[in-house]
Amino acid sequence: MEINYLALIVAALVPMALGFIYYNPKVVGNAWMEAAGVTEEKMKGANMALIFGLSFVFSLMMAFVMNIVAYHDGFVFGAMFYALNGAAQPEAGSELAKWFEYYQTNLAESNHTFKHGAFHGLLIAGLFIALPVIGTNALFERKSFKYILINGVYWLICFALMGGIVAAWH
Repeated sequence: MEINYLALIVAALVPMALGFIYYNPKVVGNAWMEAAGVTEEKMKGANMALIFGLSFVFSLMMAFVMNIVAYHDGFVFGAMFYALNGAAQPEAGSELAKWFEYYQTNLAESNHTFKHGAFHGLLIAGLFIALPVIGTNALFERKSFKYILINGVYWLICFALMGGIVAAWH
């Protein structure tokens, strides 16, 4: 499986760049602060180097996983690895070799588009992972639906953009 490390770094910058815009007080920042119970004074006392540093590390981790979610070749190689009991390549002329050649010739390129990656980032990582995690945490933290909506929309957009970037740059 190929990994484009530049794509991962650019994708990892998406949550930071989008957060700078999205959580700006002129967009949803004030609504988020109210829903999260955060005050201006509380914001001023934060260790921003630590927050941004760890946020970037977490974003890199998400970008790496997005490389698997939005770029299907990893699943194909993984399935072949198990089908071949750990062998790297199927035996020439075998049914698996014919299928893999068909996949590479006819299907793989359609997985390498921004649109395709954005769809999978939005659907798999955003809708089926991020939104339930945010919602569950918010319910136990007694946060409002507004809080879930604000943070959920942010992560849906982030994962769509991240998935689009990693899929298109293969």
